[in-house]
Amino acid sequence: MDDIPKIGITGMPSVGKTETLIKIIEKIEKSGYKIEGMITETLMEDNKRLGFYVKDWVTNERAIFAHLDFDLKDKVGKYGVDLSVLERIGVTAIEKAINSEEIDVIIIDEIGKMEMLSEKFCETVIDALDSDKPILVTLHKKSRTPLLQDIRRRDDIRILEVTAVNRNLLPYKIEKIMAEKLPPLF
Repeated sequence: MDDIPKIGITGMPSVGKTETLIKIIEKIEKSGYKIEGMITETLMEDNKRLGFYVKDWVTNERAIFAHLDFDLKDKVGKYGVDLSVLERIGVTAIEKAINSEEIDVIIIDEIGKMEMLSEKFCETVIDALDSDKPILVTLHKKSRTPLLQDIRRRDDIRILEVTAVNRNLLPYKIEKIMAEKLPPLF
């Protein structure tokens, strides 16, 4: 199939990129497609962001990979980043999505500063984008890292921005794009 849907969702922090992605995933799964990959969830306590979980979409295995209290050499802002957790759960989920015959769509949430500290993550993202499977990713909006610049320059990925104004309609728009291009289920 020539026209494999590859969609990037970008937007400012906390605008709703992950929520938009999850709405799309749920709609596509209801149509019978199998999805695998990683989701990043915020760890909140008393309305304060303390860190982030990485989660395998299929198995629901999740663990904290970035936290204010992590005293690690890898840091983004005030968060210590545990790359071993990201690679054990997130990268493994993406690799399963790429390699499994049963998986129809790959998801990666998010290609951001913390995740890109992992060379293994960056290589796996490129493998996923180069695969012949449809893919949905969320992208850090402002970062100018080489990986994000390369993704933005690709002519095979359509990047859409989620905003406070369009975040309720964007999942429907993306679902429509995906539905038009996904191969029919047999």
